[in-house]
Amino acid sequence: MTPGLIGFWGTPTSTVDWCEVNYAVTPFVCEFFNTLSSLAMIAAGVLGAFLHRHVFDRWTLAAFGLLGLVGVGSVAFHGTLRFELQMLDELPMLYLVALVAYLLLEPRLGPWLPTVLLTYAVLATVSEAFTRGQIQFLAFQVSFGALEMFCMYRVFLLSRSPGNKPVRPLFNLGAGMYFAAIALWFVDLRFCDVVSIRLPALGIPNPQLHAWWHVLVSCGFYLLLLVVGYDRLRRRHVQPVIQALRGRIPSVERPA
Repeated sequence: MTPGLIGFWGTPTSTVDWCEVNYAVTPFVCEFFNTLSSLAMIAAGVLGAFLHRHVFDRWTLAAFGLLGLVGVGSVAFHGTLRFELQMLDELPMLYLVALVAYLLLEPRLGPWLPTVLLTYAVLATVSEAFTRGQIQFLAFQVSFGALEMFCMYRVFLLSRSPGNKPVRPLFNLGAGMYFAAIALWFVDLRFCDVVSIRLPALGIPNPQLHAWWHVLVSCGFYLLLLVVGYDRLRRRHVQPVIQALRGRIPSVERPA
């Protein structure tokens, strides 16, 4: 949302400007709440990789690492709304969902799968980096969203496997958070006038729905990756167990 001061980073050059008044809090951060909430992705990625560094295989740990990298890119993007840094946000998202697809399909589709996903990543990168305007934003949503929903369906099937029954509650909670985040993302994008103009006119502050998208999708993705990691352990004839760090943060452990 462009109304507001022109701060340190100047007029936005990104192909999308979210529903938060630019430079409203500080002249050094374009979208303050969207930037601050992006730290949740970094926290989810770092925490997931740290807690499971001796539990999950390197590719599952890499997925947590990419989640953290998405958070770094999101901080850079929302803090500046520069197109170049928008790529630092969106491209790691594409690579993350491609890696998750690999984790889900590797046991079934054999050695040619990395080539297919690498080709997808290259084509998506080109379409992202060399288009502008609404076409660029639409290309990202189509390329990312289609594979995202496919992965969600595959994780759903994993959660319904009898051997994965212990992580079914994690899937239910993670998927609920994820789809709630998508709903908030959609409302913030399509009904910006309502949340940024009409609600404040009634004395209700902008609820910063895109910022809540960041928080909910971070928590949801963390839980869904636990389901994926649990299944990969079990397929390697390890029967993992679910733990809760200080009774709150779920994690997966190898049996003692």
